[in-house]
Order: sequence, then C-alpha cells, then structure tokens
Amino acid sequence: MILSNQYATFDWAGSRVEPTPLQAPRLLLVNYPLAEALGMALSDQQWLEVTSGTRLLPDMAPFAQVYAGHQFGGYSPRLGDGRALLLGEVVAPDGQRWDLHLKGAGKTPYSRFGDGRAVLRSSLREYLASEALHHLGIPTTRALCLVGSEEPVYREQVEPGAAVLRVAQSHLRFGHFEYFYYSGEAERIPALLDYLIQTQWPDLSQDQAGYAALFERVVQRTATLIARWQAVGFCHGVMNTDNMSMLGLTLDYGPYGFLDGYNPGHICNHSDHAGRYAYDQQPTVGYWNLQRLAQALSGLVPVESLRQALDGYEYALLSSFSEAMRQKLGLAAWEDEDPALFRDMFNLMAAQQVDYSCWFRRLALLAPEGPVPEPLLALLSDAGAWDDWFGRYQARLAREGRDHGDKVAQMNAVNPKYVLRNHLAQQAIERAERGDMSEAALLLQVLSRPFDEQPEFDYYAAPAPEWAGQICVSCSS
Repeated sequence: MILSNQYATFDWAGSRVEPTPLQAPRLLLVNYPLAEALGMALSDQQWLEVTSGTRLLPDMAPFAQVYAGHQFGGYSPRLGDGRALLLGEVVAPDGQRWDLHLKGAGKTPYSRFGDGRAVLRSSLREYLASEALHHLGIPTTRALCLVGSEEPVYREQVEPGAAVLRVAQSHLRFGHFEYFYYSGEAERIPALLDYLIQTQWPDLSQDQAGYAALFERVVQRTATLIARWQAVGFCHGVMNTDNMSMLGLTLDYGPYGFLDGYNPGHICNHSDHAGRYAYDQQPTVGYWNLQRLAQALSGLVPVESLRQALDGYEYALLSSFSEAMRQKLGLAAWEDEDPALFRDMFNLMAAQQVDYSCWFRRLALLAPEGPVPEPLLALLSDAGAWDDWFGRYQARLAREGRDHGDKVAQMNAVNPKYVLRNHLAQQAIERAERGDMSEAALLLQVLSRPFDEQPEFDYYAAPAPEWAGQICVSCSS
C-alpha cells in the first residue's frame, strides 16, 4: 500500500522533517469512499494519529519540498512546504499512484517566519472545496482526512489549529522548476522531469523530445482546467506559480469563491488589491504563469518548441470553454452566431448581477417556444431587457428541433444546482469551531451530487443572502 517516499530520495530537493504533533487532536472528517479507492483500510484511531502527526505508518518518510514562485507578479526565490509534508506514496488497487501530503504539520526549513500550522477555518475550506470541485468533474487535489485541535494558532486572531491530509497524483508545481532555474542549479531539473515522466507519463521519453511533449501537455491541461473554472464560475484567488500544478490540478485552496451575482471582474481575494487574480483575469494569468515555466525549462527544450506549445494555449482554452458553453445552453450543434449569443448573455448578466449558478440551472426550463418560466424571471431585475435575447435563444433551440426533455437532461448534467458558495462554507466553519461538524458533513453530502435534484436541500441551491457579500477571504484563508 504505502511505498517509501520516492521524492525524498532527492535530498537536494527539500528536507527530511518529522511532523510536530498537534495538541489534543480530535478526528473531524474522514473521506471513507476515497480511502477505500486508495486501498487504505485504516481505523479511525490510525487516521487520527497519522493526520495529527503523532504516528507514521511503515515506510513513510516525511519530506518538505523546496520550490520558488512568482507571487502577485514578483519572484520569491525560496518558498517551499512551510507547513506541509509529503509523507509518502500510495499505489491504489487500480495501479494509480498517489502522494499523501499533510498540511499543518508544523515548522519546516521553509516556514520563514510562520508557525507551520494550519487553522480549522482554512483546513475545512480546503476539504470542502477540493471535494466540491472533484464532484463537479474539475481536476483537483482531494481531501482524505481532517483533524482538529485545541492548540491555539495565531493569525489575525487566535484560532483553533487543524491539519488536513490531502492526496494527488503529484504535488509538483511550476515553482519547483523555477527554484532550480533561478538558483543556478538548472542541472537538477532533468531529474524532476524524469521523475514526473516515470510516475505519471511513462509514454514520454526522458530526453529533449520528451520534455518538449511534457511541456505541451502541461499547457493543454492548464488551459482546459481554467476553462472549466470559468465555465462553472470558480475563482481560485491566488494563482501564483507556486500554486500551479504540473498535472493541471486545482491546487492550494485559499481565498477561492464561486460567483454569486455575475461580475466578470469579481475579486474573491481581499489581499488582491490590484485585482490581478480576478475572475476574468484567470485565463491571462494562466498563460503568464506558463511563460514563467517555459523560461525555467528553456535550457532543456528548444525555444521554438516552447513557443509552439504556448501558442496552443489560447485555442485549447477557448475551444474548451466554447464547448462547455454550448453544453450549458443545451445546444447540440455549433453555429457561427453562437459566440455573439454567449457574449450578449454575459453582458446582460453582468448588467443585472444575475446569479451565475441559478441562471444556468433555471435556463433549462425555457422551451423553444412559449413564455419565459417564472423561476428564471425571478432572477432578473429588468426582464424586459432580455426580450431580444430570449427570442434569439428560443429561435436557436427551435432550429435544432431537439426534444425538450433531452435538452433539459443535457443542461442539468453540466449546470450544477449546488456549488460551494462562500456563505455555505462560512456557516459550516462557524459550527465546526463550536465543535459541531454536522453542517460540514451535510454540505459534503449535498455537494457530492451537485447536478442532482435534491429538493430536501433546496436551501443550498438558493442565491446568496445579502450578508454573504460581507464575508472576507484573503491569503490567510
């Protein structure tokens, strides 16, 4: 089940560090279905001990990775796992390899002035979000176990400590390669690329041609990931290069948020004063980050190969997003006028701050002919402004001549009824901080079936209340 930590054999790529046990730990959540899929049949006591840092399983070799990154556009030369440890590797029954990564494990050589701890608020936010995105079909790290503690942790205020055990096929980031490139140790980079090829993409050769193909793969995966974020209205909030996955996974959940009222310039991170990581900037930032990775690989991959791969980013992102929008609007075929239909819809949504998730879900109710359903009209502050658009959209549906039921099924299969709105996460956090995990468990249950009708949980599908706009999430979240 658990192998010795292969990455830890690169003693130059980080530091061996033992986790610092949490004080008075208590088990809060275990992702039992995921544990079963990984072949990890542990008792609750074992989950508690491993995630609290009080016990290591056989062959675990805790290792803090070193990496760098461009943070808000500026280069930070030495970051690394400041509060997390790569514990080991698991090979699941299906043969897939997974990293076990413990966040909140205590100080490491890369903690800088930090305490190496995580708080319950941010740990639960990561657990909820990673599982929510997984069930939406968006590539992501996943949460395996959450442990709380009575240990006080100092942030803007004193908060209860916690640790979350997360898994991913790999936790390699763009920043790993930047670190060795800019620190004058570029000769280390081939070993990391070979490791990624060996563990994830054995179809690639471990040479210049293989490295070029690897970079192209990273470009394509990053583009499609961000297209999926945009389609579902997800804002990451802090797309620094040290938070960008080489596998195109959603990595490091902090000040994330799903759109409530549609605002293309929405900034979910209150630390992002200039709006660098606003919702509508995510595609551009993804490309900028890939350029930084290309620079780090420029000594190993011909510049022309890097450029060609980067040139494919925009097409991959736009084609993926366009296909997603076609699906979201229940269209079976493509017409040249569709981009204008999409653009005009988004302009109207922005002008009236229409709730993003509710809009697409309720749009399925609109038939090719007949009146606009009341649940859809209820989202609009000026329904008259939509008359022309509704007419064009209904005519578009009529031209396809599809069965209305088939169209509804298609739309409901891609437009979630339930997303992790910030106020829902906040309510779960507040109850968890009082020792009650029931709301978090219920929310996870609802979010595990985001596309299904769950009438008993319609509260979770409603537009956000007014007070939700006052919730503040920042890099410390």
